[in-house]
Amino acid sequence: MRAVLLAMVVLFSSAFATEDVIPWKGKKLQFHTIEYDKNQTGFIRHLKLYKYPAWVSKITLRNGKELYFSSPKSMFEFYFLPAKWPDLGIKEEKDFKLLLVTDYNTLKPINAKGAFYVYGSKVISPAGDDLPAFASYDEAQKFADKYNGKRVLSFDKVNRALINLLNGRI
Repeated sequence: MRAVLLAMVVLFSSAFATEDVIPWKGKKLQFHTIEYDKNQTGFIRHLKLYKYPAWVSKITLRNGKELYFSSPKSMFEFYFLPAKWPDLGIKEEKDFKLLLVTDYNTLKPINAKGAFYVYGSKVISPAGDDLPAFASYDEAQKFADKYNGKRVLSFDKVNRALINLLNGRI
C-alpha cells in the first residue's frame, strides 16, 4: 500500500514538471508545460494568450529563449521563416529545441512534431483560419467530422504554402 501511495505521489508531482524524465517500465516519459500569465502575448500577433488557451503554442530555442504563439498557425509561420527575426540567431533546424502546441480537446501541451492538425474546419482561432492540434489522429478526425474539417495533417505535411494560404497570402 505504501509503495502504491509513494508511486502515485511521484507520478502526480512529476506531471507538473517542465521537462522531467521519469523511468516507467523501461521507457522514459516526458512531461511539458506551457506556462504563461495574463500579461504574456504571442510573438507574432501579440494577442493575450490567457484569453485563448486552446490555441497556445510555444517554441523553445537551443539558447533557452522561449517564444509563445497565439495559435499553431502563428507558430508554423515563425518556424518556416525564422530569418524574418534575425536577432534570434536561428540558422538551422537544430536551433529549435522543442515545439509545443496545446491539444484542442484536453488543453494539455503536446509535442508539435507528434501532433495532428485539422485543416479547413469551421472553427477559427483568434488569428483566423488555423490548424487546431490534437495528440491523436482519431481525435483530430472526430473534430474534423464534427466541424467540417477537410484534412487531418501530421506535422511533416504542414508546409509554408499552407500557412500562406491560411493567412490569405495565396
